[in-house]
Amino acid sequence: MSLDVLKNLFEQHFHGPPERVVPLQGELGGSGRKIIRLANAKVSAIGILYGVREENIAFLEFSKHFRRHGLPVPEIYAEDLTHGAYLEEDLGDTTLFEFLSKNRSGANIAPEVVESYRKVVAVLPRFQVEAGRDLDYAACYPISSFDRQSIAWDLNYFKYYFLRLAGIPFNEQALEDDFSTLTEFLLSAPRDYFLYRDFQSRNIMLCNGDPFFVDYQGGRKGALQYDIASLLYDAKADLPPELRQQLLDHYLDRLSSFITLDREAFLRHYYAFVYIRILQALGAYGFRGFYERKAHFLQSVPYALKNLRWLLHNVRLPVPLPALMNAFKDMLASEKLQSLATAADNLVVRIFSFSFHHTLPKDESGNGAASFSTAAAFPIPAAKSASKLLPVRTLRSSTF
Repeated sequence: MSLDVLKNLFEQHFHGPPERVVPLQGELGGSGRKIIRLANAKVSAIGILYGVREENIAFLEFSKHFRRHGLPVPEIYAEDLTHGAYLEEDLGDTTLFEFLSKNRSGANIAPEVVESYRKVVAVLPRFQVEAGRDLDYAACYPISSFDRQSIAWDLNYFKYYFLRLAGIPFNEQALEDDFSTLTEFLLSAPRDYFLYRDFQSRNIMLCNGDPFFVDYQGGRKGALQYDIASLLYDAKADLPPELRQQLLDHYLDRLSSFITLDREAFLRHYYAFVYIRILQALGAYGFRGFYERKAHFLQSVPYALKNLRWLLHNVRLPVPLPALMNAFKDMLASEKLQSLATAADNLVVRIFSFSFHHTLPKDESGNGAASFSTAAAFPIPAAKSASKLLPVRTLRSSTF
């Protein structure tokens, strides 16, 4: 996949070449997509390069469908599926997460941020119900519904990439029994709605004060509870419990204008979906952090543990999950996992400099230049020894 494809799409659509081409996605991202801003003096657009054709089709089809329903998603300007490229509307650089981060002091969140969240949860039922009614779910990738197989993927992701790699002990059969119980309970909720799948603060852009939505290519048919749980228990957003409740109430008020809503029935399943979303996220943190050694993903783990601690103290599920709850308690007691909270806030940079007092040394390498090196490193809590270091990669600005 080449930048030239995006440049050609830009020129064909805007009748002029881009004058600036700026990559936006660095090593921080987890999707594998290359995200590039292309602009000239008059216009700006976002170009995507990604080799999974089916996922590209899902995003493009969903985008066109949502825009037909008047939903705030990016306009698709041009596409070249043969080369895994498309061009979409530039919604700027401010995600809801960044807006939240810059306008809070601990649990005190600025009123304008709360208002943005209220706008976001008010729009969600339109995706789930209004646009979900006539969506072509045949375009979904990799699966068309949040079914038994989808749940099994998420639970095994958590078991093998988080519990196992974090060194949390568990009884395999007992845990599988709990997974089966949880799965049956989740599947007993109505599942005839559009499930965005990754409805979280980094996938919501704020443009002129209004929310716009991206990264719904993993969407599928599913239950209403999943997406609002994803947003309100988004780990690093770390929303206070009181605000979560206010936003949940506002969401349910808006949802009731689209369907006949039995709040008690909704809430009976709600916290089970909070749990499955947290488990899915922890699996992702473990895979990217422990397995792929991308340490910044582990920075979200302490926030997820904080959510689990709150849930254990404040929520009782309608079904018993003893092995899973014991695993959660062991996670909360784990020194290894608790150490991530400190490591996340302490980036250690070591810089080694040098100079030649007389003249450059003779180059004996055959490369035509004197050899030199610099080093910068940070501790990885998952490493077997605290002295093991990984090199810092060059990072660009990133959206998730």
